[in-house]
Amino acid sequence: MTNTFNFCPKCATPLTIQPHGGRDRQACPNTECGWVHWDNPTPVVAAVVERNGNILLVQSIGWPKEAYALVTGFLEAGEEPSEAVLREVKEETGLDAELGDFLGLWTFERNNQLLICYHVIAHEGEVVLETAELSDYKEVPMEQVRPWRAGTGHALNKFLNSRGHFPEYFDWPRKKAEQE
Repeated sequence: MTNTFNFCPKCATPLTIQPHGGRDRQACPNTECGWVHWDNPTPVVAAVVERNGNILLVQSIGWPKEAYALVTGFLEAGEEPSEAVLREVKEETGLDAELGDFLGLWTFERNNQLLICYHVIAHEGEVVLETAELSDYKEVPMEQVRPWRAGTGHALNKFLNSRGHFPEYFDWPRKKAEQE
């Protein structure tokens, strides 16, 4: 459970943990209010970006220098996931792209997200990173890409398998704070 509230957003009563829907959840003890924090996952789109037979991976600001991942972003209200993934690729890399295959849905429990993953084929052009979020990118030949054990790594693995590559998973480098 993600504890994001201390007080009820409807009546300002301090929240307590109560059973609702088969799980313990933050809820308002005021019986006249009854607000429950359902803590539903946030929908996120992810793109396995293929470009000239390589996979384009991006590095978020603050990540360990070895850590690269798929292009991802939040699904906006009223937006179709297939449109959102192309928008995110354009916003984060500056590249126009076309939709490939839908790869599937995976949960990413650590961030309470539902990942909606696609294969995307990037058009030619210069990569221009969204520097408020990303610090670097690299293009890796498909046969050299190794997926990670969580979230979007499963989508990447499924895509690679569909292309005849069966790499072993690897463990992400840990952030400095996690090592201490």
